Amino acid sequence: MYDLATFKMSDMIECGSNLRGLGTEAQSMEAAADRIVHYLYEHLLEQERGQRACALIRFYKTHSYSGLDEELQTFARALDDGIALNPQTKCLTLLATAGELPAWNSRKTSLGHKAIPLPSVEVVSQAPMISQLIIQFGLQMNDVIKPVPALMLELGQQTFNVFYVQEAMGSPFVPAQETFVVPHGIKSVLGFGGLLPDGNLFAVIMFSKVHVPREKADMFKTLSLSAKIAVLPFAEGAVFEKRLSA
Repeated sequence: MYDLATFKMSDMIECGSNLRGLGTEAQSMEAAADRIVHYLYEHLLEQERGQRACALIRFYKTHSYSGLDEELQTFARALDDGIALNPQTKCLTLLATAGELPAWNSRKTSLGHKAIPLPSVEVVSQAPMISQLIIQFGLQMNDVIKPVPALMLELGQQTFNVFYVQEAMGSPFVPAQETFVVPHGIKSVLGFGGLLPDGNLFAVIMFSKVHVPREKADMFKTLSLSAKIAVLPFAEGAVFEKRLSA
């Protein structure tokens, strides 16, 4: 267990080691991502009150529209006013989720943010949280929207910065203030991730009920590599879990 507000170097080392092993025996990136978010949700605590530190933790990955199933394609089109999307349009896709509410513990039961189309720099710029995540990671918008294979190899070797909002309440970068931030007591938001070899972005986003100091947030930069190692075997293979037919 780790106290998020006082996250130590020894915590980072232990947490990173455990995250790296979460892809073992997983059959898909979705399964590995699910283990990652649940591990963090269960092990990050507010030790002063003996409670979980985060209300919600989510794992996102960009994915081409053509590679999404029919349900996710329908969701993405609805967000884009029902207009048919280019098959190569990147969509920020929810792979795994863990949180306080029952609906927050499966991507299938999540009501929103299942697959967010990223058709252009102009559109992404109008989504404050997504655009800030990309910028704070140290990427250009087009690195995510239209990745160039020749550049992705070099970028993929980099360690990216964290996405960090110290004060979530009232922040223009954290949406759903009245329906999520205020009622669930969100204090800080922290995200870490990077680029996979195919140029797709992955990001773990944590909505914390405790204030996370900047120096503690920066320690999660190292955990990006640990999470990447866990999902890397599936970067060009099975991304989604196979669903058994009823």
